[in-house]
Amino acid sequence: MNKIIRTSLFAITLIAMTTVTTFAQNLKFGHINSAELISKMPGIKEAEAKLQAEQKSVEQQYSTMMQEYQSKVQEYQQAGSTLTGAVKEMKEREILDLEKRIQTFQSTIQEDLAKKKEELYSPILKKAEEAIKAVAKEKGYAYVFDTSVGAVLYAQDSDNIMGLVTAKLGL
Repeated sequence: MNKIIRTSLFAITLIAMTTVTTFAQNLKFGHINSAELISKMPGIKEAEAKLQAEQKSVEQQYSTMMQEYQSKVQEYQQAGSTLTGAVKEMKEREILDLEKRIQTFQSTIQEDLAKKKEELYSPILKKAEEAIKAVAKEKGYAYVFDTSVGAVLYAQDSDNIMGLVTAKLGL
């Protein structure tokens, strides 16, 4: 009885392993460098230019605020002991208020720039993702790996689908 159970388990295991091996051999794998694809997409240069213009504007505003801050601090330090109590307190309050405005500006501008980047890049990224998925489905790929992020250290029997995706996008 024990022999029959062992023989049956061995046969089931052998059949399961053969099925899994056959299934794995039929899977198609592809890879693409998404950064390269996105660099070829229409609209990416305009999006980058708009984002850089926004960053430059922000840097100019920040620079102006820092110049004002440094000027006030320098003025305060030069006046030093000649200031009366009320005037000294008012100058210190002005400097502290300006510091707070600069800190608020820094934190909100980072969020604003991130939102702007998402707003500009999102349609381009979505279009690329949709094209990759469409090619993968049309050509029967089980998995498509992104080589631009260095996630694939080794790939066997993997097709580069860059040409298929760029053709799909009309690039």
